[in-house]
Amino acid sequence: MRRFLFWAFVCLLAGFLPSAAAQTDAQDRDPGYSLLETLDVDSYRDKGEAISSILQGDDERARGWLQALLDGRLQRTDDGRFVIVLNNTGRSWPVEDALSGEPLGEMSRRELDRIGINNALRNQLRSAIAVVDLYSPNVERRRTSADRLLGEVDDELFETLTPLIEEAEDDYVRRRLAQAVAIYQTENGEMAGVEALAGSLHPRARVALNRATNAENPAVADAARSALASVEQNLKINRGVETLYFGLSLGSVLVLSAIGLAITFGVMGVINMAHGELMMLGAYTTWMMQQLLPGQPGLALMLSIPAGFLVAALAGIAIERSVIQFLKGRPLETLLATFGISLILQQLVRTVISPLNRTVITPEWMSGSLVINDALSLTLNRMFVLGFALLVFVGLMLIMRRTRLGLEVRAVTQNRAMARSMGIRATRVDILTFALGSGVAGLAGVALSQLTNVGPNLGQNYIIDSFMVVVFGGVGNLWGTLVAGLSLGVINQVLEPWAGAVLAKIIVLVFIILFIQKRPRGLFPQKGRAAEG
Repeated sequence: MRRFLFWAFVCLLAGFLPSAAAQTDAQDRDPGYSLLETLDVDSYRDKGEAISSILQGDDERARGWLQALLDGRLQRTDDGRFVIVLNNTGRSWPVEDALSGEPLGEMSRRELDRIGINNALRNQLRSAIAVVDLYSPNVERRRTSADRLLGEVDDELFETLTPLIEEAEDDYVRRRLAQAVAIYQTENGEMAGVEALAGSLHPRARVALNRATNAENPAVADAARSALASVEQNLKINRGVETLYFGLSLGSVLVLSAIGLAITFGVMGVINMAHGELMMLGAYTTWMMQQLLPGQPGLALMLSIPAGFLVAALAGIAIERSVIQFLKGRPLETLLATFGISLILQQLVRTVISPLNRTVITPEWMSGSLVINDALSLTLNRMFVLGFALLVFVGLMLIMRRTRLGLEVRAVTQNRAMARSMGIRATRVDILTFALGSGVAGLAGVALSQLTNVGPNLGQNYIIDSFMVVVFGGVGNLWGTLVAGLSLGVINQVLEPWAGAVLAKIIVLVFIILFIQKRPRGLFPQKGRAAEG
């Protein structure tokens, strides 16, 4: 029996040795194995030289090795094989062969030895990966890697990147590489780098120019100061443009929230304190559409535009028929009644849906920013809201000027008794006018859902501002509402940086009060028979 076990062991060993030898031969024949072996040393300096060697080679697997080394996933087994850990959670880790990519199943931590790195090597690895990514067929990856190299260029990378500037096909990558090289030259006191950064607005470029102002060469220091002054002037211009853009975007929100009120308050004379809650209904309609169409936020948003208008318009008709028609000519009672309705709508939403805020997903085509330069980027969601506000304004102007409803609304506004004598049903006009104003409030809620969280108190944040816009622009004048909303948005945005949000609103309110003392009818008062009516 012992003799049998002995010969069985010999046969097993004979079968194992050739396979192990074959594996070793395969590794020896692969030049990548020699490169990886240079990483498995004790000296961090030698590891840095090994990383440079891998970077200078043309092995397609280099990026995967470098990324795995950076992540701590490049490890070595007891028998000398290099593996990449795919998932380092749990007791056993799935691994693959670093050379062939062949899955090797799972291994325990004790069977693996991690190749360690320090912070200096991590920085070197990030730069090395960025250089490798410059050759990627993916444009976004090339641009990201070029961005990553800004301020990270050393002597070795300088020699590598200089010829790549002319070879780069993408203009963005070419500009970024030129900036990276110029930052390196500036930090080393070279005049060419300072001259190249004279028009750059990137923060890393400004840091390099600041350091260059203390250069030993007086000419370089003077050039750096001059370039820095030019950059600061350009930054002021870009900050002004950014403030104007954010002011217009804030103003577009005010226009959307006030333009519906301009119809109901300006045309019918109804002080509707529930206008903000109609906006809230439009915002919640957007949220409900996204619940009905999960995973399709773009389609849900497009369908929310007519749905939000209809929901708010129907709610407005219900309010007009049940309350407001009985309170015509009694502004104080109308104010109190609509304020009570606003509280009812808020509590209804809290009871039926939730008192907590809801988040509406922004579609991908509305996410992100339009980058103008390194100091100026315009958020797409606010750009779409600004465009949407202008479209709503144009649509309302066409309705009021080009349709029978608009003609009847203007007739009833100027002289209700005369309009009735001409066969216009004033009651029907009141219903449609209030429905139109309420529907536009719903559209404002749809737009606001893309800028802020949806909650029961959403409308309360805009009702006072809406009345300010209507009164400042001129009661019943849509052009006045547009100009007043955009103007107040820009004024608020200009005042906020030095006065604060609360004090800025107080200053604007005081300004409007003083303005109304001089021009009680607002910026664009009604004229002729409209003013008499």
